[in-house]
Amino acid sequence: MKLVRYGAAGSERPGLIDASGQLRDLSSHIESLDAAQLTHAALEALRAIDPETLAPVEAGVRLGVPLAGIGKIVAIGLNYSDHAAEAGLPVPQEPIVFMKATSSLSGPNDPVRIPPDARKCDWEVELGIVIGKTARHVSRETARQHIAGYVLVNDVSEREWQMERGGTWDKGKASDTFCPLGPWLVTADDIPDPQNLAMWLRVNGELKQSGNTRTMIFDCETIVSYCSRFMTLHPGDVVITGTPPGVGMGMTPPQFLAAGDTMTLGIDGLGTQTLRVEAYEHAAQEA
Repeated sequence: MKLVRYGAAGSERPGLIDASGQLRDLSSHIESLDAAQLTHAALEALRAIDPETLAPVEAGVRLGVPLAGIGKIVAIGLNYSDHAAEAGLPVPQEPIVFMKATSSLSGPNDPVRIPPDARKCDWEVELGIVIGKTARHVSRETARQHIAGYVLVNDVSEREWQMERGGTWDKGKASDTFCPLGPWLVTADDIPDPQNLAMWLRVNGELKQSGNTRTMIFDCETIVSYCSRFMTLHPGDVVITGTPPGVGMGMTPPQFLAAGDTMTLGIDGLGTQTLRVEAYEHAAQEA
């Protein structure tokens, strides 16, 4: 099942994608697509709805972040050995954990804005795990019971702020628009093997990243179990699982994003994103 939120930013409505690819409105059944809809019972109720009874939505409507009220975004670094090599860093013996701010969330086709004074903005296609059941000190063997589904994520990063400014990685990961998420939340039953998903990213049409989740150092169940030892994972939390090689920082010479660039990216079964890069001063500013 592919669940979405669509409409203007701040006014999104719940929807689903039917078997033909048609977006249909779910607001006659639920008010919002949020953590309350991620329980086993709630997802079963949504699966029982005949999509033909739902009003179709016109093509071209904006898609938002496919889940409202995300509580936290937990991220795993250097989770592909070849990406660690291109970054010049050792393969981690345990998952590297950092956080992305929820204020960095944006829709799957919304602009990515380069912050003032940023010089080394980079791309990272990643698989995201959506938590559906509270996970606290769970075993790897039971971890999948706590996963509601999966999403496509671009872990946009400012490498100077991440690597050269001291402290943790978080400040290079947390800027507004640095976490495009979606287009869909795909429920776990539709992704029987999350460790065999092809993934790719292009910048201005040029292929930069091409990989597969089977080369992750720590798989999804291990990541959920590991993170649950250090923090409680609540329904609606998102855990992003690392990126394959091909990021701009690892190229010779390094390549970074500039205003006017376009990123396109995708993961098998999870849809695609198209992201125009803008300079911050060209973006609409909040009062």
